[in-house]
Order: sequence, then C-alpha cells, then structure tokens
Amino acid sequence: MTTTAPAADARVLGLAHYAARGVFEHVLAQHGVTFQQQMALRAAVTADAPQTPDDVVTQVRGSLKADPADIRATLDELLAKQLLVADGAHLRPTDAGRELLAAVGAEVAPVSARIWGGIPAEDLAAAGRVLALVTERANTELAELTI
Repeated sequence: MTTTAPAADARVLGLAHYAARGVFEHVLAQHGVTFQQQMALRAAVTADAPQTPDDVVTQVRGSLKADPADIRATLDELLAKQLLVADGAHLRPTDAGRELLAAVGAEVAPVSARIWGGIPAEDLAAAGRVLALVTERANTELAELTI
C-alpha cells in the first residue's frame, strides 16, 4: 500500500514545528528553562561580539516574533538564574549558561538524529529552500502588517 505525502502548507509546517518544539521544550523543562530563555541565552552565547540587551531583544524578536517587553522579562529571568550577567552595557553568558546550552545540546542531539535521520539529502535541501522562501515571504507580510 502506497500513501501519498501531504503537500506542504501552513498546517503541515505548523504540525512539524510544534512536534519538534514539543520534544525540545521537554528537554528544556528538565533544565528549568523555557524555549524563549534558551533562544535569548543562545543569542548571547553565539554572538561574535558582546551584546547589549537591545541587541538580544532584536535578535530574539526576529526569530520568535515575540513582544519586546516579554523578551526583556526573559533577560531578567536569565540574569536572576545567573545564566547571564551584566557587564557594563552588555550581557555576557556565564559558565553556567554555556554549560546549560551544552547539556541541552547533548541531550537533544540523539533525538534530533532519530527525527532527521534517513531523510535523503536532496529532500532536506528541497525542504530547506522551500522553508527559507516561506520564512522570507512571511516576514515580508508581517512587516507590512506591523507598519
């Protein structure tokens, strides 16, 4: 019996996103952090230069489309958990923050390998192209809606 894969659309994309994010959030919860906290911490850890709170807010907002006030509250939570520290006008990840991201990455890696494993490279490349285009178009539409 052959089944036909559903055509990619907003629903299929959303279902895949939330399924994968649910796995990730389960791991994050075991470490006492939220998805948004992880995104903000990752922005600080992976930056090429020291980041101001505004820099991190801009980066996280670009990714999650979250409210800036909520992102600032997230930064306050990361400071309170001592995963970030204020260093003058900049935020700097602590060793604990870096270790948390490394631990989460190590726990997620085998799960991610099971989820993505066995998908042909050409299918992944095609999906990547389509998703990049959808992201670009959706960002353009959102910008128009929020002018």
